[in-house]
Amino acid sequence: MSDGTVDPSLQRAIDTLNVPRLLIGHRIISHGDELALLEEEIGSLSFLPFERRRASGAARHVARQLMNSMGFAGRPILRGTFGAPIWPAGIIGSMAHEDRIAVAAVGLRCDLDAVGIDIESIDPLPPDMFEMITTLRERPAVADNPLAVKLLFVIKEAVYKAAYPLDNEFLDFHDIDVDLASQLATTTTGRTLTLHWCVLSHMLVVATVQKALIDHLPST
Repeated sequence: MSDGTVDPSLQRAIDTLNVPRLLIGHRIISHGDELALLEEEIGSLSFLPFERRRASGAARHVARQLMNSMGFAGRPILRGTFGAPIWPAGIIGSMAHEDRIAVAAVGLRCDLDAVGIDIESIDPLPPDMFEMITTLRERPAVADNPLAVKLLFVIKEAVYKAAYPLDNEFLDFHDIDVDLASQLATTTTGRTLTLHWCVLSHMLVVATVQKALIDHLPST
């Protein structure tokens, strides 16, 4: 039985993503989630407004549950200089939240080079954001579909979260090109990311860079 902090329909949709070597969870942001922050984390998050601290606590609660299931119990997730989380040694992950839902994706660094996650409501974006978000190549496929434009927005947020730690370069929306049919995104920094998403009450996107096959071959 749910304790009210999980949306069963959303979790079922998340479970259908089947992202290789990655655990994904969510939490309905609730009163007291700000208390989920560990002592080590509070210092790097204390400057945030209260609602942001509560959402950050909820996201870290989800991430820690996932890490616990992997044998990494009680590890802090600090906030880096530019806001990106600093994951414990051996772990790779990503977190996100909107007003109501916090999400996290966690895997092993030996399995993945990068992961990014983002979640947004399905409310369409203002029409004047269309050209800011889409590349010339993307526009014909989404021009008459506000839902697809919003999906591109969420995808590019997830891709940025995955790509930035690899290249330390800020990416504009036009620096990311998305092929919805193949579920791939490419960046101007030369990265290709695999995309998984679900659309229900929210849009949730996970972008990953898998380890090269050679990294998993046994040594001779």
